[in-house]
Amino acid sequence: VQLQAFGGGLVQPGGSLSLSCAASGRTSSSYGIGWFRQAPGKDREFVAAINWNSGSTMIASAFKERVTISRDSAKNTVYLRMNGLRTEDSAVYSCASRTIDGPFNLWGQGTLVTVSS
Repeated sequence: VQLQAFGGGLVQPGGSLSLSCAASGRTSSSYGIGWFRQAPGKDREFVAAINWNSGSTMIASAFKERVTISRDSAKNTVYLRMNGLRTEDSAVYSCASRTIDGPFNLWGQGTLVTVSS
């Protein structure tokens, strides 16, 4: 599976971001997609995940009020939307794939989100 994240850029505080993660290749081997982010000097942080078949989601508690995750299985694409952006949301956002019994271990190239006025 190959993954590519899209949609980063400059966002004003209080605004929203909408990111896409497009999967290609052996997509049948992918059980689910997770979104992670990493700010400079900080550890990678889990944001949210979704399973392709069931659509069941998991959102990290820190983001439950601000994040939605969805997928379009026909387009092999997972979407992440985050509202109420703050400067501390600035980070590289990446998506990763997991198999049914494995960790998120197939990573796509991330997309940079900068929250600034």
